[in-house]
Amino acid sequence: MRLADYTTLGLGGPASRFRVAADTEELIAAVAETEASGDALLVLGGGSNLVVSDRGFPGTVVHADSRALSFHEAGGDRVRVRAGAGVLWDPLVEQAVAEGLSGVEFLSGIPGRVGSTPIQNVGAYGQEVSQTIVEVVVYDRRRGERRTLGNADCGFGYRDSAFKGSDRFVVCEVVFELARSPLSRPIRYAEVARALDTEAGARVPLERARRTVLGLRRGKGMVLDPADPDTRSAGSFFTNPVLDPPDYAEFTRRAADLLGPDVHPPAHLDDAGRAKLSAAWLIDRAGFPRGYGAPARISTKHTLALTNPGDATTADLLALAREVRAGVGKSFGVTLVNEPVLVGVEL
Repeated sequence: MRLADYTTLGLGGPASRFRVAADTEELIAAVAETEASGDALLVLGGGSNLVVSDRGFPGTVVHADSRALSFHEAGGDRVRVRAGAGVLWDPLVEQAVAEGLSGVEFLSGIPGRVGSTPIQNVGAYGQEVSQTIVEVVVYDRRRGERRTLGNADCGFGYRDSAFKGSDRFVVCEVVFELARSPLSRPIRYAEVARALDTEAGARVPLERARRTVLGLRRGKGMVLDPADPDTRSAGSFFTNPVLDPPDYAEFTRRAADLLGPDVHPPAHLDDAGRAKLSAAWLIDRAGFPRGYGAPARISTKHTLALTNPGDATTADLLALAREVRAGVGKSFGVTLVNEPVLVGVEL
């Protein structure tokens, strides 16, 4: 089975063995049986945050395709949504918005499946899934048992969780708690506020919030479209760097030396003085504009996405990623970190 057919990048060689799990029980059984056989294991969802080696995967790939979805009243204005790992993410958001449920509307248009959302603590436009996740049902490979983890057990951070970088837990189901409301959560992202012609902190009708976010994402090539080669990506390839105060001071000095004192790099400062920088800004100012590179290239719409326009290989993509990372490091002293999971390759 060619894994390129199961990734949004359209990259990746064959799997030695390929199994489809249609529900949680099949997913757990497939993982346990693969482990018992001693075979290497890769659990695959929508492939939207995955970079797979050109050589493929020398083991068993278990494709999580469990589509169970249910809505339950949780008291007051709260509704709990239980979704199998294989449920497609954006249709879930679309349904929540249609049913007047607030909490995930700014996460519209993100490709992939529900099972990957807690792993990366998927977020966009000031909203993260950790704000609404109440439970994650997992298969604990170390204990060999099914477990339910509460939000506090998941170790959520910026694009991070207890699931990321570890193969201990296989996400089987996720439970979200949303609010019955015709209005969005308060707007936290300036770009969204501008697009909506309103102020940060305002709330707007859910459908308007979703429609606006989809428009913003399409403009950046971040909504899957077979006719648009810029969408053959793994989304944002690098996370936005977060610098401690001394590192941020050094960064601003280097930026001023390179670009002049009148250039002010965008940064979000938290209460502890840590600064979240814009990886897209760093890439652009380090000399990597939109459309840079071939046969893998930076998106023509957004510098944070590395794309496969059609004839690239994984090796090509990683060569471009290394070039960009090295260039940003040389210019600003900041090391970019990849957001997608790398399978059989290193950056």
